[in-house]
Amino acid sequence: MTAPVLQISDLAKSVPGGRILFAGLNLRLAPGEFVAIMGESGVGKSTLLNLIAGLDRADDGAIAIDGVDLSGLDDDARTLLRRDRVGFVFQAFHILPHLTLGQNVALPMVLQGARGDEALARAQDMLEAVGLGGRAGDYPRQLSGGEMQRVAIARALIHRPRLLLADEPTGNLDPETARRVLEVFAGEVRRSGAAVVLVTHSEVAAAAADRTLILGRDGLVERIPA
Repeated sequence: MTAPVLQISDLAKSVPGGRILFAGLNLRLAPGEFVAIMGESGVGKSTLLNLIAGLDRADDGAIAIDGVDLSGLDDDARTLLRRDRVGFVFQAFHILPHLTLGQNVALPMVLQGARGDEALARAQDMLEAVGLGGRAGDYPRQLSGGEMQRVAIARALIHRPRLLLADEPTGNLDPETARRVLEVFAGEVRRSGAAVVLVTHSEVAAAAADRTLILGRDGLVERIPA
């Protein structure tokens, strides 16, 4: 059996006041596996992503990325793990307005210590992959929402992360733009072999995944296709 990229075991998390978000949550993702997580507002979908990323700590249970248990890492080691092995795509894009598109996409590699010319060459390749090959010298203010999201996808994938986390990545997009962006997203992550956790309310977004899980108080339950 292929070693998992992500292994979550008996995870539990509550919020101040003692309300339990979820308990007994288990998830195993192999390389190249793409899952969507859905659920009602307030069930803890974004919290789960923050736990996986090591930005928050669980009340109980374990999370391991490539066999590395997050609970055994201090804050600096968690930061390095995120930098080297995790990519993020957020609804709000988080594209830096004072950098060109090429510089924005290259940033994760630069933070890893790559040479500037090497990072920019890879950024150009990634922009071409998402259909923005001629736009590396442009600035974010020149882009539409769908184009911004494609830049965010290119940036998330440039350093070939083992695990990609996406939080409502199409929430600000119209249905047709969302569909096109998701096609690019799914194609790129499958080519890279990354494991993906996508949190969404959108059926369109969930349809891009290999399977859909519903998050509730008792953890994750696989949704059986109709």
